[in-house]
Amino acid sequence: MEILHAVTHESPERRTRVEGNAEDERASLVGRLACRDEGALARLYDETSPMVYGLALRVLKDPHAAEEATLDVYLQVWRQAGTFDPARGNVTAWLLMLARSRSIDRLRSRTRGERRNEPLTAAEILPDEGPSPDETADRAIRKRRIASALERLAPEQRDLIVTAFFTGLSHSEIAAETGLPLGTVKTRIRLGMTKLREILAGEIE
Repeated sequence: MEILHAVTHESPERRTRVEGNAEDERASLVGRLACRDEGALARLYDETSPMVYGLALRVLKDPHAAEEATLDVYLQVWRQAGTFDPARGNVTAWLLMLARSRSIDRLRSRTRGERRNEPLTAAEILPDEGPSPDETADRAIRKRRIASALERLAPEQRDLIVTAFFTGLSHSEIAAETGLPLGTVKTRIRLGMTKLREILAGEIE
């Protein structure tokens, strides 16, 4: 009975200490993110995405849009981890601020009928049938560029992208096949596709 009382009536001091340890761990993960540690991103996502998604869902009232906003948050975290300043607030507050901001962005885009961050389609990677000689040459060049760009991605991202586009498996099916959390699969594919765009855009410029 005394043990049950101790568990159900945790002291404020202990609760504060536990929360502080969690924030310290999250700050450590963000520090590793600044060094482009994808494992840290996966851990941070798995630990904090429920609260980020919950806030996005309250703002957007749409599970699919909330899921997209959640991915937007972690993409921004990946890009801006090096700018995070713990002196200005903890990681949880930062994530929730980003969640609110990205959700509001999507609300505004919805009202304008705009769609942002659309993924590359398989048609942009797979060849069409019956090309002309010029189209064949252009397509061969593009395929070489894409193949080269794919090689510059992290293996974890590249493998999932190839699986998604060339097997036709859904994100849920890929998660089941690989044993990875669904959120991790989606995040890695999103980050990989963003990096692929950046590489290809840089080659064109």
